[in-house]
Amino acid sequence: MHSTMSLLRALVGTLRSARHAPRLAAGLVPDDDVLLDAPDGRLAPALVAAALGDQEPAAKLLATTRDAGEWEDRDRYVIRLAAFAQHRGDWLTRWLSDAPGDPDALLVTAQLSVRRAWESPARAERLRELAPLVQDLAGEAPHDPVPWRLALDHARGAHAEPAVFESLWEQAVRRSPHHYGCHVAALKYLSAQWYGSHRAAFDFAEQAADDAAPDSLVRALPVRAAHDGLRMPPGPEGPVPAGRVDRAVVRALVLSASFPPGDPWPAEVRNLLAHVLVERENWAEAWEEFGRIGPYATSFPWSAARDSAPEDPLLRFLAARDRVRGELARRTPLRGPGPGTAGRGGPGGH
Repeated sequence: MHSTMSLLRALVGTLRSARHAPRLAAGLVPDDDVLLDAPDGRLAPALVAAALGDQEPAAKLLATTRDAGEWEDRDRYVIRLAAFAQHRGDWLTRWLSDAPGDPDALLVTAQLSVRRAWESPARAERLRELAPLVQDLAGEAPHDPVPWRLALDHARGAHAEPAVFESLWEQAVRRSPHHYGCHVAALKYLSAQWYGSHRAAFDFAEQAADDAAPDSLVRALPVRAAHDGLRMPPGPEGPVPAGRVDRAVVRALVLSASFPPGDPWPAEVRNLLAHVLVERENWAEAWEEFGRIGPYATSFPWSAARDSAPEDPLLRFLAARDRVRGELARRTPLRGPGPGTAGRGGPGGH
């Protein structure tokens, strides 16, 4: 009898998937139209020019962000330009040669150097060798928090003592109290994976989210703590409390819904939220979040997915999205309304 019921459930699930999966697929951006780490309209021309060996658009872009105090954009652009220079660095070399004291060229170079040190087997030693460069760059930035975010990342890998890290943090928030990149750097330091604990990470993330503006990405910091905590084995304090994860998810859902569907600005936060929802098997909310993401997949968190997943983060994103579609279709009654016809209105509904 038990085997008969199991077979019946499997057959019904297959029928439901056959009926509802195509309808779900029609509500999402097609696989071929999904982009990984797509640059925004300001960064894209600078990357194209850099690929042709021309540093001028990148120099003008970073100078604009520095002069206008666009610290969040500046941080993103520095990270992306350094990542590009890791494999195509001739334009950066020319930039430094033409303008050896340019603070933006030096910042991208320092970001690249720290990135390479992090990837080295001798990470801590390599990072300590870079300490004078990072310290000088931060010390010469009276208003810019980005060199201090870099200093925070550097300090974590160099095994800086808590007092040293705290002094860097004070300098960073003095320049920009709610800078997302600096908050992420501090959260990593406080995580159980590094020098803190699940409790310390959540306490910090929740307090920062409480203090941030309603549309600030810092509001999603608790879901970042949840993601990091869920990937760690239970420590002396036990597993990540489910209640804190629930609250983090709710905060992030509210933040995501405040932006238009397909907006590239909150793309990484939305990808992170979708990843956590899939891990927790919250299929309906994950499906809606994939709808809000639109074509903007991001390497993080999919590059840190489980070992059984495809290696390419874009393939991991598409596989997770396909899994959600299948699970949701399988759970939708055969004679009931199709997924997305009730509640918040399907992908992108608020």
